[in-house]
Amino acid sequence: MDIADGTAAPVDWSTTGMIYNNLGRSGLKVSCLSLGAWVTYGGTHDDDISYACMTEALKGGVNFFDNAEGYAEGNAEKVMGRVIKRWEAEGLCRRADLVISTKIFFSDGQGPKGNPNANGLSRKHLIEGTKASLKRLQMEHVDLLFCHRPDPSTPIEETVRAMDFLCNQGYAHYWGTSEWSAQELTEAHAVAARLGLIAPLMEQPQYNMLHRIRFEREYRPIFEQFGMGTTIWSPLASGLLSGKYSGGKIPDGSRLSYSQVWMNSELKRQFDKGEGLNGLDVKEPEAALKMVDSLAPLASSLGCTLPQLAVAWCLKNADVSTVILGASKASQVTENLKALEVVPKLTPERLAEIDELLQNKPKPNKDWGRGHGRNAP
Repeated sequence: MDIADGTAAPVDWSTTGMIYNNLGRSGLKVSCLSLGAWVTYGGTHDDDISYACMTEALKGGVNFFDNAEGYAEGNAEKVMGRVIKRWEAEGLCRRADLVISTKIFFSDGQGPKGNPNANGLSRKHLIEGTKASLKRLQMEHVDLLFCHRPDPSTPIEETVRAMDFLCNQGYAHYWGTSEWSAQELTEAHAVAARLGLIAPLMEQPQYNMLHRIRFEREYRPIFEQFGMGTTIWSPLASGLLSGKYSGGKIPDGSRLSYSQVWMNSELKRQFDKGEGLNGLDVKEPEAALKMVDSLAPLASSLGCTLPQLAVAWCLKNADVSTVILGASKASQVTENLKALEVVPKLTPERLAEIDELLQNKPKPNKDWGRGHGRNAP
């Protein structure tokens, strides 16, 4: 694909080698690897870098791109919208070729401070927030619309009714949730069934080698009973699983370099509260680093990098529909897409070896069996 002269041949999705999974029980197909806009897009990096990262992903067969109203106070949506318009002008793809998402809850930060209705999952904010996101994205609709977090101050029935309205009005094709508990998801499905409304199709949880309990245990009934798809985030545990933070160093350009936290009082506070880095299961940073270091010889024996191993490991879980990658430069996208080559190497024996090294496999919930394995590459 030559884009040097400002034009390019359209993407041939059949030749990229990408795997496309059904999102839950729907007919929608999403690339098993996707690209998210969290942290970098519209904030730290300019349009050209965002264009380079997104285009490298597109060239690799990625069709799903994730965003949120709160990313860079709405600027991430503006950047993504401009990139997609540029693709259309260059002939790389059409809007209809893509699966675009955004998430509503945290506000775009554009209004007066302290506005009590500027965030959350009320009908008012969901509808107004979605319309504002679409304006920034320069789109008539998104394919996936997420409730970015649960909202204890809003009745779940109000949220389900509002999301059903947004889908029926054509603002979104499907709706889902992010970091909702299994109980909250069960209540949402019960409301939808009772009232004949559209139920949530997908959940966007954190999932990686250091954060397994919620996904592998708590969500088991959700996968079994409702067939929800997942668009998992932070497969590298905010870069921890890349190995680049061994010894407590913060490389320039890394995610932690933007927030300037590592081995300091704030990070220690997170671990002490059980939050870990973005809520990891492991409670001590030193223990997390030791777990990551233990994986290095295995990655070497497989002929891959630690990030590629971590991403491939996520893909081996049959309940993962797509793994959302993050990138601050195109070369990171190129390298992480190579995780697809590692997936076949993760045999049951290799997966058992990883569990032995990490010593953090959740004990199975005796009330639920294994998933159906619809999406395992």
